[in-house]
Amino acid sequence: MSGNSERLGASFRDPGGFIFRRDGVLYRQINQACQKAYDKLMSSGVYDILTLKRMLIPHAEVDEPAAEPALAYKVIRPERVAFISYPYEWSFSQLKDAALLTLASTRAALEKGMILKDASAYNIQFVDGKPLLIDTLSFDLYHEGAPWDAYRQFCQHFLAPLALAAMVDIRLMQLLRVYIDGVPLDLASELLPAKTKLGLSGLALHIHIHAKVQKQYSDKQASQAAAVKLSKAALLNMIDGLEKTILPLKWEPRGTEWGGYYDSTNYSEDALNTKGELVAKFAEIAQPRSAWDLGANNGLFSRVLSQRGVETVASDIDPAAVEQNYLALKNNPEPALLPLVIDLTNPSPALGWAHRERDSMLGRGPVDLVMALALLHHLAISNNVPLETVARFMAEAGEWAIVEFVPKSDSQVKRLLATRKDIFDQYTEQGFEEAFLQFFTLEQKAEIAGSQRTLYLFRRRQ
Repeated sequence: MSGNSERLGASFRDPGGFIFRRDGVLYRQINQACQKAYDKLMSSGVYDILTLKRMLIPHAEVDEPAAEPALAYKVIRPERVAFISYPYEWSFSQLKDAALLTLASTRAALEKGMILKDASAYNIQFVDGKPLLIDTLSFDLYHEGAPWDAYRQFCQHFLAPLALAAMVDIRLMQLLRVYIDGVPLDLASELLPAKTKLGLSGLALHIHIHAKVQKQYSDKQASQAAAVKLSKAALLNMIDGLEKTILPLKWEPRGTEWGGYYDSTNYSEDALNTKGELVAKFAEIAQPRSAWDLGANNGLFSRVLSQRGVETVASDIDPAAVEQNYLALKNNPEPALLPLVIDLTNPSPALGWAHRERDSMLGRGPVDLVMALALLHHLAISNNVPLETVARFMAEAGEWAIVEFVPKSDSQVKRLLATRKDIFDQYTEQGFEEAFLQFFTLEQKAEIAGSQRTLYLFRRRQ
């Protein structure tokens, strides 16, 4: 690796090229091995069509020294993505929309003599509230009769987890965190209801039969497997069939703990408005460009930040709340908002080869501002996380912190304590302030009128 270039840990599997960082800027080196495919992408109209429709990330060819000159054909600078997220952090509809984008991109490429050679969910990111294909080198020359090499990958990364979430349990989407190469089809086949095996339905064909055929071919020579031919018309029919299988899959966000939180909270409308005004006031002081709203629920207060141009990740443990947030985002686009499913007590770890393919949550930080509204009592009481530990984490995650303290006299805290012994002597306003002042300076403090709660603005100690 030449000069001050840093090759990204997630970018090592494709011989056609890789992503590298230099002076804080991301570039993609296109190797000579991918020259024909890249030139076809740019000359055939595929790139122009997909970027115009905001399906593929735009890039600029730049006169930047290659990271590995001996292999290089060109260097491009892709459009910046504010925050890299992973499929196991997406809501149901996010994964579904990413799947449909992958199929639409494949169909568009085929019309111009190209094919999407891999269908990894990790090649999709959410930008301005919409899925976007970010791997320019995913496209290859199409040869008549060749099978779709990405078929199994698509089914493992998209169809299997979507079907399991819709027909069994939404929590099974977390299998994507366990199986980084997608949910094994034999496992999906075992977990899906027996009725999905009947007839020649999409799930019967693309999951159950596919799993059996996959096992059969695993016992055969590569030459036998390579003998399979698929016409272009048959390939397009396969893509249509996958799309028709995915479109009806639905998951209704109901029955979870926080999906209707603001409908049952003890906040009055005036108190909610006051809280939003205070968040806006504190954000004006901090002037963040990036933020994490931890325990964001449906993103009500995340939007106070994103509507001011702050790149905001709105994360919550509840898939129903995140689903509601994303669906609202689709109906009313917020360019700077990204809803994600993240359990703060067990956040996304570093995964993959050498723990470097997928970054941990903290590994994708820090950000300018961390916000924790109506969250602290859940961490301290429901999960027994000491206040000092929470403060240390937030200081590591961001320079500024907006934190809401909810006292034991609040009805929501009383509800938490109703079913457990109160062993939380340190959970007082004084104990909270002492814990956070070890890592932060107190910049602002204000009571939320109409409630017993207090909002704090902290700045990390230098």
